[in-house]
Order: sequence, then C-alpha cells, then structure tokens
Amino acid sequence: MNHGGTGPHVLVVEDEEQMRRFLRVTLRVNNYRVTEATTAAEALAMAQEQRPDVVVLDLGLPDGDGMQVVVGLRSWFRGPLLVVSARHQESDKVQALDAGADDYLTKPFGTSELLARLRVAQRHFARAAGAAGANERGLFVAGELRVDRDRHEVTVRGEAVKLTPIEYKLLVTLIRNAGKVVTRRQLLREVWGEQHLDEAHYVRVYMSNLRRKLEVDPARPQLLLTEQNIGYRLQVDV
Repeated sequence: MNHGGTGPHVLVVEDEEQMRRFLRVTLRVNNYRVTEATTAAEALAMAQEQRPDVVVLDLGLPDGDGMQVVVGLRSWFRGPLLVVSARHQESDKVQALDAGADDYLTKPFGTSELLARLRVAQRHFARAAGAAGANERGLFVAGELRVDRDRHEVTVRGEAVKLTPIEYKLLVTLIRNAGKVVTRRQLLREVWGEQHLDEAHYVRVYMSNLRRKLEVDPARPQLLLTEQNIGYRLQVDV
C-alpha cells in the first residue's frame, strides 16, 4: 500500500503493527511517500516492483532474517538503506553495515533521530551519485577540509596538509562514504586488503594520525567521528 506525500518514496519493512504505524505516520507527516512490507519475501518483491528511493528495514521478520534482505537488496539497490532493530549487540550492527546498510538505528528511537538518520543516508547517496558535486574524482569539501582528488591535494583552513599514502587512501575511502558509518572491517578491506582484516589496530592508529592533521581539536573530533566499537563516520555537516 502506498501512502501520500510528494517527497522520496520509502519502503518500510516491518512486521510489528505498532512500529509500522509509527513509521508510517512519522514519514507521511514529513512528506515521504510510504510503501509497507511485512515479510522478507514481500520486501524483496516490492522493492523490485516499486523501486523505492529509500528502504527502512527491521531485521526481525517472520519468514527470515532481515540480513538476507540487506544482501538481496544490495545486489542491485544503490539507494539509502536504514536498518531499525531491537537487536542491541554490536556484532549485529557490524554485520548489517558490512552487508551494505547505510546506518543502524536501535529500537526504541524517537522521531527526530529517525529523520536525522534518514537525512544523513540521503545525503550520502546524493554525494555518491554526484548530486552534491562530490563524485569519485574532483573536489570534496566538508567544513574547512578541502580534498582535490584530481591533484591529490588536501588543505585545512587553507593550509596544505601532507598525508602519507595510507592516510590519504583512508581519507578517500571515508569520503566515498561521506555521512555513512563505515565499519573497521570495511576500512581494512578497502585500505589494507583482505589479508589484514584482523588488524583492527591499523585503523585506530591511522585515524588518530588523520585527526591530528585534520581536526582543530583531535581529542574532540568534529569531522572524523567514532561509532563506538563499530567504525567511523566522516561528518558532512561540519
């Protein structure tokens, strides 16, 4: 069923009626168009048929694990995918993010947090698609950070910053996922390769180096944020 609105089309995948009603009302009031699915099979079928702009997905579904839906969707769906779940384990969050979710919201949550996470996921998608002028090449700007990927130049507050090759590769990986939570495992795979997936300390050391070079106060980062025990997020609204 599709519910009003003229904004982005959201597919809500949630079997709990009360939560589904909360999501429907919240999204409609904020001008989203809403389609609802209650099972994993229905979610995958409706996503193919409806082609939504955004997916909001619960992991606990009656006919299977929502993680399978994440994997199934990510085989073709490139839009924002926000997981909402009552599972509080960090391992569940990491698994969902590694599978391709853009963000993970733990129940219970409020209206403001839901809408903020959706906006972040949409901005990440817009940047990745080039809609915000942040394509794979060219210029990326966030606050006082400016990265020219054509020239491999990094400046902060107009001052040139010298990064090592690893630091630069780590920063560019975060830029490609700007606004999105990137797990330590994803960073290790992208920057160091499959053979280093168990070397989590690499990420901690190099993130500390980046903060020292890019942040006004490395002890209170505003740009390179930590998602506790999960990974990192490059903040786009600085």
